Amino acid sequence: MKRKWIMWLLAAAAVGALLTGCGGKGGAEKVRLNEVTHSVFYAPQYAAMELGYFADEGLDIELTNGGGADKVMTAVVSGQSDIGLAGGESCIYVFNQGKEDYPRIFAQLTKRDGSFLVGRSDAAFSWEDLRGKTVIGGRLGGMPEMTLEYVLRRNGLEPGVDVTVDTSVQFNMMAGAFTGGSGDYVALFEPSATQVVSQGQGFILCSLGAESGDVPYTCYFAAQSYLKDHADTVQKFTNAIARGQKWVAEHTDEEVAAVIAPQFPDTDTAVVAQVVGRLRSIEAWNADPVMESSAWERVESIMIGAGQLAESDRVPFETLVTNEFAQKAK
Repeated sequence: MKRKWIMWLLAAAAVGALLTGCGGKGGAEKVRLNEVTHSVFYAPQYAAMELGYFADEGLDIELTNGGGADKVMTAVVSGQSDIGLAGGESCIYVFNQGKEDYPRIFAQLTKRDGSFLVGRSDAAFSWEDLRGKTVIGGRLGGMPEMTLEYVLRRNGLEPGVDVTVDTSVQFNMMAGAFTGGSGDYVALFEPSATQVVSQGQGFILCSLGAESGDVPYTCYFAAQSYLKDHADTVQKFTNAIARGQKWVAEHTDEEVAAVIAPQFPDTDTAVVAQVVGRLRSIEAWNADPVMESSAWERVESIMIGAGQLAESDRVPFETLVTNEFAQKAK
């Protein structure tokens, strides 16, 4: 696991520091944001974009889909992106590798796993159904895969013993692999899960977020140097995210879907509204950008349970998380 991260960082170092543009639309400051995937799960962010909250702060967001937390982190560490949106576990991996200008988390977007377990039958679901079966779970050591393992263990199934968790499929390819015949089950984000269902190729069985409980699942991070040299920009960015979180909390599923629909041109707005409702029902979004230390400790416990972090390698909350910007944005 660590070797893979080191290889990514070395590759990034060979390419890094090439893209540094700061000009944006109409004189606005450009902020290069790299997200782990493009999902309705990040509705507050898209609401902030579509409602002009970033523009109100004088920011022009250049959004890139990283297609995995490791790739997002590579972009941030190499300087190809200013801010990353991914699981906080990526910051722990980089810190424990001894990176001097390691990224720190400055805002939390979601507080639960946004993926849903999808199967091939709509029969009454029991976790025992997974015994002896294969679940496509995402990249080894990524937050989706580790949370899946956490949920499996909570339901009496030991990954690798009672159930096979396939970690060979790239995050963006998981839905295609499942509909192509691989695996018995798959853990999918939205709108992919609903799209698989609408195509008649699977059934949503349960929410992994409802099963796992509160976890600071997706957060924003940037290199320490960026946080220091662009503190005003980071504050403006966090202000916009806080407004987006508040707006989503105060509006209906249909209203949210109508606003963020341009972000999902290939998905019917009614389907987007359905997905928003499903995510709202599990309390997927943080009420504000502040991260609690207890939630951080839960992330590290999940990583330890998955065998991706030693107890002795826990990183203190204050080392990798700053609530300075989030507190001001509330």
